[in-house]
Amino acid sequence: MTDLFITGFIQIRWIDVIDILLVALLLYELYKLLKGTVAINIFFGIVAVVLVWQVVNALQMELLSKILGAFISVGFIALIVIFQPEMRRFLLALGTSTFMRKKGRRFLFWRLNIDTYPGIDANTIVMACNHMSEMKQGALIILTRKNELKQYINTGEELMAKLSVPLLENIFYGHGPLHDGAVIISENIIMAAGCILPVSGNTEIPKRLGLRHRAAAGITEVSDAIAIVVSEETGKTSYSIGGKLITKVSIAELKSFLETEFYEEQEMKRD
Repeated sequence: MTDLFITGFIQIRWIDVIDILLVALLLYELYKLLKGTVAINIFFGIVAVVLVWQVVNALQMELLSKILGAFISVGFIALIVIFQPEMRRFLLALGTSTFMRKKGRRFLFWRLNIDTYPGIDANTIVMACNHMSEMKQGALIILTRKNELKQYINTGEELMAKLSVPLLENIFYGHGPLHDGAVIISENIIMAAGCILPVSGNTEIPKRLGLRHRAAAGITEVSDAIAIVVSEETGKTSYSIGGKLITKVSIAELKSFLETEFYEEQEMKRD
C-alpha cells in the first residue's frame, strides 16, 4: 500500500521520496556553504565517488564496490579534518536562530520563538560610522547576538564601557593604540577593543579589499555576529553577516539593516 509504483525491480515508497528530498536539501545547503571556497572542488569529487559507488552497488560489481566502500569509510575521518572549518560553520548555522528564522518561512515546524537577540542602539552605531566615513577613519565594529565571542574578546583590551559615538571615534582614531583591531559590542556595551579576529579565506572577496573586510567576513563565518567596516582608504561603509560581505552601503541602508536584524528590540523600545 505504501508503494507509489513499481518499475522493474525498483520499488519507490513515500518514505523514499521524502528521503531523496531531504538529501537534496542537505546537499544544496552544503553547496551554498562551500561555494566560493577551495573546498567546493573536494565536495564535488566526494559526490562523484558516492554516486559511482551507488551505481556499482546496483550493478552488483562486488570487487569494485568493496574498494569504493573501503575508500569512503576510511576517508570519512580524513574529511572531518579537511572540512573542519566548513563543518563548524554548517553546524553553527544549524544551531543559530537566524538559520531557524529563515528556514521557518519554508517549514512551519521550525517556527519557534527563538529570536531573542540582545538590543543594540542602531542610531549610535550609524552616527559613529557616518562621522568616521566622512573622515576616512578606518573601523571594524562587531555586534554580538547569541554568541558572546568571549574567545575573541580575550584577545583585546577589555573595556566594559557604555556605547557612545565619541568613544567609538576615539578608539579608531588613527594614532590610538587600539585602532588596528576590532571593537566588540554586546547589549550596547563596548566589551573590548583591539581584538584579533579570524580572517576569511573566501576567494570571492575582491583582492582590493583589505584585512578589515576579510576579518569582518571571517568572524561572521564562525559566529552569528554582525560586522561593520569603514574603509580607511575610501571611507565607504560595508557590513557582513553569515560570511557574506555587502560593500559600499549608504548610512540609510546600514541603519535599515541593523533595525531589521534587531527588530524585536527596536519594537520593544517603541512600546
